[in-house]
Amino acid sequence: MKQITSIQNPFIKSLVLLQEKSKARKQTRTFLIEGLREISLAIKGGYEIETVLFLPELVSESEINKMIQNPFQIIEINKEVYQKLAYRDTTEGILAVAKSKSLKLSDLKLSDNPLILVVESLEKPGNIGAVLRTADAANLDAVLIANPKSDLYNPNIVRSSVGCLFTNQIATGTSEEIIAFLKEKNINFYSATLQNSTSYHTQNFITPTALVVGTEATGLTQQWRDEATQNIIIPMQGEIDSMNVSVAAAILIFEAKRQRGF
Repeated sequence: MKQITSIQNPFIKSLVLLQEKSKARKQTRTFLIEGLREISLAIKGGYEIETVLFLPELVSESEINKMIQNPFQIIEINKEVYQKLAYRDTTEGILAVAKSKSLKLSDLKLSDNPLILVVESLEKPGNIGAVLRTADAANLDAVLIANPKSDLYNPNIVRSSVGCLFTNQIATGTSEEIIAFLKEKNINFYSATLQNSTSYHTQNFITPTALVVGTEATGLTQQWRDEATQNIIIPMQGEIDSMNVSVAAAILIFEAKRQRGF
């Protein structure tokens, strides 16, 4: 088994780039996953693991072999190398290099009566991670990211989603592409917006449905408001007129789940 004990090792340097640079992740079509739970969820979600790096004092080689069945490379590292690569403060002693997946709309496999979340132009990794956790909790058919502003394999998103990046079907595209996709599949879509809206709980989400949310700062673009089956609003009873996008998405999603009998 290979061992690496120097942070100057060329392979370790390439992994540091994967952590820090979206360009490196896109060029190699690989990214880093940290933590036993996250790696396990990635494997369950069909992600291919290329390499596992581990601290022998925290994780055994036999544990790794039980978790990952497909052929992959195992590298034993020391604490200095691990700390150079690890993104979190908590130490689990295991990292994996995984291949990224296609995020094409055409690759989605939807049920006969799908419930989908669309998020437009979300930029903050923490919000994206929180949205993915909610989508997993509701077992949505898919999360569609319109006009993405962040690389989905950003380590902040991997971390904040607590592995739910790997448990959801995800696709990206322009707003135009996603609207065309929803119309082609005869999926009604409901845009959460302040303008020309009706209260969300009055709508029927039992048929094929997509719920659409935008950023807190600017909301949804005009195209989503103009072409929606219906614009919807969550009534605000305090002084502010909006809430965090992940909270708003959760309210809408679980109203749809309630209507569908959970």
